[in-house]
Amino acid sequence: MTPNPVTVKSLPPKENALFKRILKCYEQKLYKNGLKFAKQILSNPQFADHAETLAMKGLILNALGRREEAYEYVRRGLRNDLKSHTCWHVFGLLQRSERKYDEAIKCYRNALKWDSQNIQILRELSIVQIHTRDLVGYRDTRHQLFKLKPGQRASWIGFAIAYHLMKDYEMAFKILDALRNTMNQDNQQMQQGRKDATFEYERSELLLYQNMILEESGDILGAKKHLLDHNKEIIDRVAFNETIARYHIHLEEYVQAETIYRKLIQSNQENKVYYEGLMRSLRIEEEPEEKSKLFNELKAQYPRAALVKRLPLDFTEEAQFTDLLRPYVISALEKGAPTLFTDLRPLYKNPSKVVIIQNLVEGFVTQLEKNSKFSEVDTERAPASGLLWAYYYLAKHYDHIGNTKTALHCVNKAIDHTPTLIELLTCKAKIYKHSGDITAAVENMNDAREMDTADRYLNSKCAKYMLRADKVSEATEILGKFTREGTSPMDNLNEMQCMWFQTECARTYQRVGMWGEALKKCLEVDRHFHEIIEDQYDFHSYCLRKMTLRSYIKLLRLEDILHSHPFYFKAAKVAIDVYIYLHDNPLKNQSSDEQNNQENLSPSELKKLKNKERKAKKRAELEQQAAAAAAEKKNLHQKQKQTNEDGESHHPDSAEELVPDKLAATVEPLQQAMKFLEPLLSLAAHNIETHILAYEIYSRKDKPLLMLRSIRRALKVDPDNDTVQRLLVKFQETMSTRVKTLPEPLPEFMKKELEKVYAFKKIN
Repeated sequence: MTPNPVTVKSLPPKENALFKRILKCYEQKLYKNGLKFAKQILSNPQFADHAETLAMKGLILNALGRREEAYEYVRRGLRNDLKSHTCWHVFGLLQRSERKYDEAIKCYRNALKWDSQNIQILRELSIVQIHTRDLVGYRDTRHQLFKLKPGQRASWIGFAIAYHLMKDYEMAFKILDALRNTMNQDNQQMQQGRKDATFEYERSELLLYQNMILEESGDILGAKKHLLDHNKEIIDRVAFNETIARYHIHLEEYVQAETIYRKLIQSNQENKVYYEGLMRSLRIEEEPEEKSKLFNELKAQYPRAALVKRLPLDFTEEAQFTDLLRPYVISALEKGAPTLFTDLRPLYKNPSKVVIIQNLVEGFVTQLEKNSKFSEVDTERAPASGLLWAYYYLAKHYDHIGNTKTALHCVNKAIDHTPTLIELLTCKAKIYKHSGDITAAVENMNDAREMDTADRYLNSKCAKYMLRADKVSEATEILGKFTREGTSPMDNLNEMQCMWFQTECARTYQRVGMWGEALKKCLEVDRHFHEIIEDQYDFHSYCLRKMTLRSYIKLLRLEDILHSHPFYFKAAKVAIDVYIYLHDNPLKNQSSDEQNNQENLSPSELKKLKNKERKAKKRAELEQQAAAAAAEKKNLHQKQKQTNEDGESHHPDSAEELVPDKLAATVEPLQQAMKFLEPLLSLAAHNIETHILAYEIYSRKDKPLLMLRSIRRALKVDPDNDTVQRLLVKFQETMSTRVKTLPEPLPEFMKKELEKVYAFKKIN
């Protein structure tokens, strides 16, 4: 954002006009012209050290990617005038562009010392503060903006959000209530009887956000009253009905809740939450017979609704379950629904239902093979594809329960019936994968892919199987068909943040001992998550303008727990495992072992080894040249893409290049592992692998208290885990020999804590 100086010191009218043109050129990204005007001012000996012009020249150079020169000019400007708010503002913008947010905040605060009422600097400061979750600072800054610009809606909303995030719900609600009253008074078109759709939408969103604050404060009765008072003003009727129904349930107003849930089901029969809400409103959650009556009634009312027929299968048993299951499965087999097994898989938690499903589908297969009917009493013949999908279901069923031989028999029968059905080959590949035969799985998945080479899903699935079989180059070649031409597929997949591919690559490289490559992929995934967090920056001001306040709060909360995502956990686990291995087996030790092995080789064997190394080196050089050429093409593409109207390129410096050999040669592997572990400890504490990894790191760092903490947390997650039991025994053995060497009062403390651990285990 362009600095907005109130006064430009020591510039006569001509130079002052030039300075304003510099600001305009920066706003319009006409950087070449901006530099030209700056040169005109600075070439005059009288103004060669003009602070604001030097700072603006630095800002333009930073936009052109010439960062070192930019910092030099901005620092020169600051040295010439430490009291210039413009120079401090520009310095803050430079720090922010490098994501040094703490330093940017310091610069903005220094700028405000000399111009405490500069709206633009305050706005910039508030955005950086909410981005770094400095909630106290954000509240204070929004308060200043509110006092300076009480007529702007964003001032009120930002101030209210600050209190909401700090859980001062009462103040946040009062601020928004005052804003809403002001909006109503100022909307003259509404008073004259003309409707303004934008105003109505914004008022509706504001009311729903207010109601969200009331609900989070715990005042459900007040939230219900607020929602009903403003019923006619809320446009989002689905959100209104869902929220008010939830309030009725919470306040035990079951009759009103039932009415609303029935209304919601009428508008959407495929939403499971509505049926669950209806059952709660009728208080029949634990009464299977009453639930059956309810769904029979709903089935008659909505005969085409699929969920009305599916949900009763969850709570019915034995004969009733069979009677409901039979028509449901027959309908799916007649339609040829490949997702039938996925639909019924939750039922497999009940062993008795598994037997019923198996007997039912096997009975269908017998009858279809014999007389092409689902049962002897049927008058009409089943579709020809009915038998095919019955085979397909049984293959999935037997694969799920671990009967690989029967699963393969069923899928082979289906393939004999219809050899051209792609789903059958993918099913066969999955059966082989689950049995551990990854080679056969890859062959079958590749056969499926070749049936439709334009299908992105099949190509991606085949590439994933190839990665499981440690075939990285083949997988990359397949995915290269869907990446941008002229660039390396690996680079393009990284650019597209294709994290499933990168996590699978990392695991593959870990299995084959390519530690540097594995770490590179893990760090690429880590960078993606940081980029996603950085991408929220522009939304801090956008959401206030567009009044998407509920979505904005959800976005902030999502970003706060982003590192709990499974993709990050997979990458972090691989990285930690690799760093632990590198700590236990440093690469320098491996190279010395290789040297010792070479000394024991015969002359002929040594010659063969050297030839092999020479060929490998040559191959590596060729690959490096190809990668360099691809990188050059990529840079050229980016420059062309980022060329501005005046022919100047505008892009920040790229992130530091990840070099596998350099990553594997780290001298502090445990410190690097901790960087991946810390987000897991705060956001993935429910996963026992987190605490096992923590123990492995702390044991190597010789931190007995943290080791004990990791074991205790792991036991809370799963007291019967074999790995945790092994670590507990190992820890006790270590402490029995070391306990006397620990300083007081640790020996006694460790003894008591271990007694608590064993007492906890005994209880569980």
